[in-house]
Amino acid sequence: MNSIALPRSHARSRRTLTLGGLVALLTVTVLWSLCCGAMDLSVREVIGALGRWLSGQMAHSDDLVVLMLRLPRVLLAMLVGAALACGGTAMQGLFRNPLADPGLVGVSAGAALGAVTMIVLRGALGLAQSAITGSLAITVTAFAGGLLATALVYVLGRRRQGVATLLLAGVAINAIAMAGIGLLTFLANENQLRDLTFWSLGSLGGTDWWRLAMVAPPIVFALVLLPRSARALNALLLGDAQARLLGFRPERLQPMLVALVALAVSAAVSVSGVIGFIGLVVPHLLRLAWGPDHRILLPASALGGAMLLTVADTLARTIVAPAELPIGVLTALLGGPFFLWLMLRTRMGEVRV
Repeated sequence: MNSIALPRSHARSRRTLTLGGLVALLTVTVLWSLCCGAMDLSVREVIGALGRWLSGQMAHSDDLVVLMLRLPRVLLAMLVGAALACGGTAMQGLFRNPLADPGLVGVSAGAALGAVTMIVLRGALGLAQSAITGSLAITVTAFAGGLLATALVYVLGRRRQGVATLLLAGVAINAIAMAGIGLLTFLANENQLRDLTFWSLGSLGGTDWWRLAMVAPPIVFALVLLPRSARALNALLLGDAQARLLGFRPERLQPMLVALVALAVSAAVSVSGVIGFIGLVVPHLLRLAWGPDHRILLPASALGGAMLLTVADTLARTIVAPAELPIGVLTALLGGPFFLWLMLRTRMGEVRV
């Protein structure tokens, strides 16, 4: 807790330096991602394309690669990564557990069930003839499924106050959602099974400005409001009773955080599919580096998640080009070993929230 007790001026300068460094690293990562692809571009060409776009000049033919294909995909990767990582930080602070992630409240499983339902049943609903309509329907049902699952978890968990009850309700809803996904997978045909496999492993392929504009508002809204709970989360680290003595209301903080995380993560999963470990790895790495102060952790997690997913997506579309790896494969290769290491350290009592 030393970082929380630093003098105010020192803490502010430390926070500014940390976040400024992450912004600089994210800027470099974005430029690198925009340069990489089937057609390699130089940094000068990318900056020139962005400059002509911002100034309203006529774009060159090569600029379309940056402006129509890579830029919306990079921006979506940043938003999805920020939503998952910031949501993971909020859940870890709320549950006071470094192994917590947004999936604990059922949002990822609910969104997956909504998407799988539409993939398997959209033919019966008359949506199979239009790829655009089908994609829109999958996004909408995934978003609605994530919100509905989280609402059910909260309604069930609030009958008995406490995060433990909320956690148990989340486990139950996750199990029910996964059972539904299993049943629909059994009913799917070969074409649908390919879509299910690709979606369940996560992908940002096919991203365009329209999809970006559809999910950006809820994600940005949640990312702006979550850091306002930083002081309350810091107080909550001391326990519910101490948080109340400091003037915070844990019973009000819980539904607000769950709602904001559900909003951001549902929107993210609805366009990217299920991408694991971002909400676990990023917050804990930053916590090891800069301590448990959520005034730094929440915005830093958003920047770190944006950076990590941008790197993962760039590697996914370039390593085996012209084919594309699912992002979930890369994040699992990174997050799986890290999760085991974290679990062992937690068991030995070396990790503190």
